[in-house]
Amino acid sequence: MIILQTQQVARYFGAKTLFEKANLEVQDQGRVGLVGVNGSGKSTLLKIIAGIDPPDAGQVVYNKGLTIGYLAQNSGLDSNKTILEEMTSVFDYLREMADQLHQMEVQLGSEPNNQKLLNAYDDLLVKFKAENGYGYEAEIRNVLTGFQFPAETFAKSIASLSGGERSRLALAKILLQKPDLLILDEPTNHLDIETLNWLEKYLQSYTGALLIVSHDQYFLDHVTKEIYALSQHELRHYHGNYSNYLKQREQDFQQATQAYEQQQAEIKRLQTFVDKNLTRASTTKRAQSRRKQLEKMDRLVKPQDEEKSLHFHFDITKETGKEVLGVQQLAIGYDQHAMVSPINFDVRKGQRLAVIGANGIGKSTLVKTLIGKIPAIQGTYKFGANVEIGYYDQDLTQLDRSKTVLDTIWDEHPLLPEQQIRNVLGSFLFSGDDVLKVVHQLSGGEKARLLLTKLAMEQRNVLIMDEPTNHLDIQSKEVLEQALQNFSGTLIFVSHDRYFINELADQVLDIQADGSHLYAGNYDFYLEKRQPETNTATTTTVISDNQAQFIADKEQQKQRRRLERAVTAAEEKMQQLAQQDDDLQAAMAQPEIQADFGKLADLQQQLEQVQAAEEDAENAWLQAADELENAE
Repeated sequence: MIILQTQQVARYFGAKTLFEKANLEVQDQGRVGLVGVNGSGKSTLLKIIAGIDPPDAGQVVYNKGLTIGYLAQNSGLDSNKTILEEMTSVFDYLREMADQLHQMEVQLGSEPNNQKLLNAYDDLLVKFKAENGYGYEAEIRNVLTGFQFPAETFAKSIASLSGGERSRLALAKILLQKPDLLILDEPTNHLDIETLNWLEKYLQSYTGALLIVSHDQYFLDHVTKEIYALSQHELRHYHGNYSNYLKQREQDFQQATQAYEQQQAEIKRLQTFVDKNLTRASTTKRAQSRRKQLEKMDRLVKPQDEEKSLHFHFDITKETGKEVLGVQQLAIGYDQHAMVSPINFDVRKGQRLAVIGANGIGKSTLVKTLIGKIPAIQGTYKFGANVEIGYYDQDLTQLDRSKTVLDTIWDEHPLLPEQQIRNVLGSFLFSGDDVLKVVHQLSGGEKARLLLTKLAMEQRNVLIMDEPTNHLDIQSKEVLEQALQNFSGTLIFVSHDRYFINELADQVLDIQADGSHLYAGNYDFYLEKRQPETNTATTTTVISDNQAQFIADKEQQKQRRRLERAVTAAEEKMQQLAQQDDDLQAAMAQPEIQADFGKLADLQQQLEQVQAAEEDAENAWLQAADELENAE
């Protein structure tokens, strides 16, 4: 059942169109993700859907009685109550029902035969139980614990909490309210990995519908079942989670590109025939027919890349030794107070080490210790030969707020010409007058891109990065992933982005209060191996299922890659044959060939063979493309 529809919804800013003709549906218990680059209008569309802002065109249709919960991006709870008081206020109506039940019980004590009162009591008790009247306090504790608020924090004043803590509480409160439709704008901000895992499981079993904007691909993969992509002012619908959306989008782009190229080839062939035959008496009618065909043709627009995004790479000027970093019995912290101890790990040349752990556990402290910003409390760490460190600071404090974008890079590379600096900045999406902006005027995403520009220009062979995906939209993160995958040096990075870790890490260092735990694999491998061996049989079964799913996924990926290669090979074959077809027809149109019937007959025979081969190649492409689509 459809509970909400947007019908031809639009938002304009003066003469600029943010989006228009946006049609979106949410089904009862739907799991919908909304994606798009920063500035495409995702948050604006959510506000329209939530009824906060009206659309400039179109309408939003709601199911009768639909309750909506909306959580804006980075919104924090503002309250003078304690944590427990604020969460309990969600269930004030249950507490009132409990008081009513108690008053009825007292009255029934003196009027045991009052049938009307007995019936009213029974009805209210049934409703009280159905609304979880006896279990809501346990539910509050469960949600607060899931968001890293243990029982000893329940009496804390919300006004005394940090911005991140208030944001987590705002999300906790809206979950407890259980609206029919839960609209969440970037709900994973301020959450560590453990909290993200808990939230995913909670939302997977949520009884209402979900509409979510998130830059966390792993979260979208595990929570959503359909994706709406806001791109180039249009809203497009895709079935499946985020990974399926990526495959479908790429397939759509390839098919559109092929259709465009085939039409262009056909246009060229027809136009060539018209140009050569229109003035010849024997062929003028055929040429006129071809010209009409061209005039009636519905011309396809050349497909463009779905999103304008970053394109860059990290180079190195010299190689490190085999041993890059050794850490032994390290204790980290401030003012001789150890936050974590002991930490032990080694990093070899070319490895990618992901550092994970709860918020506040000491991940950034470890990084700052390794780069020499703060001293180690005890233990040792040592970098190997020829190590040159490039550092990315999650707080972006390495940027001079008073400098322009251009000067930030040019001051460090004064011998390079200005145009070369502008070209480099252009690959990081700083073009035209953007390079003259002062750093303090930039958004978080722009500052992140500028710091990545700075880091790429340094050409260091060991990158130490603290939360590099913060502030980046999904498309920019994917380009960063690709650049780091192609990086020939060594990478050590702190991240809570599980998709990013999965794509890059070959080691995971889990920082906990009792020290470090090293896992040789990516994030999914870490999830399996971190389970204690003493777990119950149920947990063992889950691990086995995960392993089976991992193997199945790998086999599916192998099959998909085989089919993708077959599709690509067929496309290349079709292009080669189309070129041969054009060349043969061009040769046959030459006057000296047309005067030689023997040569013309030979070329005609070759053309027929090529055209038959073209048909075979097209059939092969169709079969491979169909198999690939069915394999998704």
